[in-house]
Amino acid sequence: MKTTLLLLTFATIAQAADWPNWRGPNHDGISSEKLEGTNVKKLWYANPGIGFSSFTVADGRVYTTGHADGKDTVFCLDAATGKQIWKHDYAADLGDKYYEGGTSATPTIEGGKAYHLSRWGDLFCFDAATGKVVWQKNIQKETGADIPDWGFAGSPLVSGKLLILNVGKAGTAVEKATGKLVWKSDTANAGYCTPYPITVNGKAQVVLSSGRAYKGVDPTNGTMLWEHTWSTSYGVNAADPILSGTKLFISSGYNKGCALLDLASATPTEVWRSRVMKNQFNSSVLIDGHLYGSDGDEGKTASLKCIDFATGTEMWSEADAGFCSLMAADGKLIVLTAKGELIIAKANPAKFEPISRTPVLTGRCWSAPVLANGHIYARNAAGQMVCLSVK
Repeated sequence: MKTTLLLLTFATIAQAADWPNWRGPNHDGISSEKLEGTNVKKLWYANPGIGFSSFTVADGRVYTTGHADGKDTVFCLDAATGKQIWKHDYAADLGDKYYEGGTSATPTIEGGKAYHLSRWGDLFCFDAATGKVVWQKNIQKETGADIPDWGFAGSPLVSGKLLILNVGKAGTAVEKATGKLVWKSDTANAGYCTPYPITVNGKAQVVLSSGRAYKGVDPTNGTMLWEHTWSTSYGVNAADPILSGTKLFISSGYNKGCALLDLASATPTEVWRSRVMKNQFNSSVLIDGHLYGSDGDEGKTASLKCIDFATGTEMWSEADAGFCSLMAADGKLIVLTAKGELIIAKANPAKFEPISRTPVLTGRCWSAPVLANGHIYARNAAGQMVCLSVK
């Protein structure tokens, strides 16, 4: 009995440290996992192919995607060893418009299933353990939704019995069990963020970006609850919103900037607007009233920055980190620079306080790193993937 209880406790702890969907269990880029240390050691490498998908981790498996030889591939690897468990490929265009191209969205794992949306609207439901296709369809062709300039980039969001997709002007929903279309919106361009579930004033809603606005919709039927115009160059509203109370932070690059919206009433109001934080596509994290994120566009002057959530006041800016992606855990930032340096730093609003800095990859690194069960997963655009232990 004692042994059984210990095994159950261990399983519960392990499961709690999984990262089953984009931005983690709470959709905020923050893990509840404790960091056992800050020194990293390379454990294994893999090459999933060209792309910018991040990683999901569940039940001892890590999932990601990549492109090679005219095909996109969804990979399932053993999280501890990197050994391939299964893969599924399908014909796809590279889509290398002004960048390397390849895959964008990160698979979503829930209830023993893996869900994936491609840049071109291919939508899959797999058995997460075996890779068997449960159902598949092309949601873009079914809905007639316009394909954004860089393709669909948001991961599927599980909402009860539905999958919510950032396809169309204000989203699309299908039954997660069958893929049957439940509701759709206008065919105009979607933005590039992942549908973000929130509850405000007791009302559940999902926040999505289009090319010209952020909006909240009722996930059950697609009814638009509110809309806030937010026009960004090239329609790139890509960074994920962040909610605290009734306040919603939104941010875009191309010198657009950011704003804090109050959703307490039917029509959102701006608490403040500024160019202090310009998330081109990598999202910020909110810790103890302060936002930490990558300010500025890739290829230009950019920095890792900390600002006050309530006021937008800049606390500090670290140009040496440059353009980067990040997540957080245990009061620490886990930062991957565009040049492949992994930085672990204290989430300190008073100053940039790095604890360790380790070169882990070369080439262009835009994908967000993931910490799960003591391992950090990172990749570059060319498809080189590394798993690191944290000691």
